Amino acid sequence: MSKVSTSDFRNGMVLELNGELYSITEFQHVKPGKGPAFVRTKLKGIVNEKNIEKTWRSGEKAEDVRIEKREYQYLYNNGEIFFFMNNETYEQSPVNASQVQRKDFLVEGESCNVLFNADDEKVLYVEPQDHIEAEVEKTDPGLKGDTAQGGSKPATLSSGAVVQVPLFINEGEKIRVDTRTGEYIERAK
Repeated sequence: MSKVSTSDFRNGMVLELNGELYSITEFQHVKPGKGPAFVRTKLKGIVNEKNIEKTWRSGEKAEDVRIEKREYQYLYNNGEIFFFMNNETYEQSPVNASQVQRKDFLVEGESCNVLFNADDEKVLYVEPQDHIEAEVEKTDPGLKGDTAQGGSKPATLSSGAVVQVPLFINEGEKIRVDTRTGEYIERAK
């Protein structure tokens, strides 16, 4: 870890505060007419997902943390531990369930993103790809004449997630889903 000055702050930079990692989502340099300059920041927790605001004196130093995102393959889980495989070295990495985000969208055998602290190679968290293809395992049957504008219904995917889909989607079809919002995108081609 290295120290960075407030003048080096950029959106997306990861800082360590009180033992927690936070990403800068917004920052603003402020020069009031009276008194010293300061930097107002909005931060989002990397692991805890808390949103906080912090004001820094101009020139103050902070701990910068280098984060690496690597693509791994999701293998399986035993409830408490999720197992992922590095696609290049075939090394398996166990990860606690608390470090896995949006678990409902993980599909066995599919790739996902594992974020590491680049300094100590420690896993920070795991997230599925932004868009996945999954098969609809359970949903109510569509009725003749249903259209895309006719509404939506819940559908359970092969990954276990429940998403809202248009009425014309049937069981057994593959669909694309945005895992960040949980929304249906389109039928898979």
